[in-house]
Amino acid sequence: MNFNIRGENIEVTPAIRDYVEKKIAKLERYFTESPDATVHVNLKTYQDKTSKVEVTIPMPNLVLRAEEVHDDMYAAIDLITDKLERQIRKHKTKVNRKFREKGNLPDMFVTLDESERAPMDEENELEVVRQKSFDLKPMDSEEAILQMNMLGHNFYVFTNAETSLTNVVYKRKDGRYGLIEAQ
Repeated sequence: MNFNIRGENIEVTPAIRDYVEKKIAKLERYFTESPDATVHVNLKTYQDKTSKVEVTIPMPNLVLRAEEVHDDMYAAIDLITDKLERQIRKHKTKVNRKFREKGNLPDMFVTLDESERAPMDEENELEVVRQKSFDLKPMDSEEAILQMNMLGHNFYVFTNAETSLTNVVYKRKDGRYGLIEAQ
């Protein structure tokens, strides 16, 4: 894995760089061969002395991403590593198993022993429990945001009046809005 570590309002010291690389590199033990991926790490510090750590690892067939806000940056890095490890375990024990049975996806993970598997009660997390159908009204993103807010939802699917493509507006954690455009 290659590392791209950026700091916002903080200097990335060799100690921080070494700690991040050492912690994230431990995830390689879950893969059959070392992934050829660039690990994007973004470290931020805020005026209230809290730190935010964001890690994104794009790989073929899988994107691992986690973020954590904590008073201690090193603790945030530890928590991020745990989150990424759980994501890998879930992917390994649920989704990947189904694809391997069909023979569609090469096995990119090492076999986990029983103590490392995700708990069985998580097995039904991917089950669809409700299905809705509706017509997508052509509108612009501002009208879609108004509709989303009126419904009290945190996302809204609509047809973009200008492009006639399906779009999604969503409310971000920072209170602002995002737009996802289909291609």
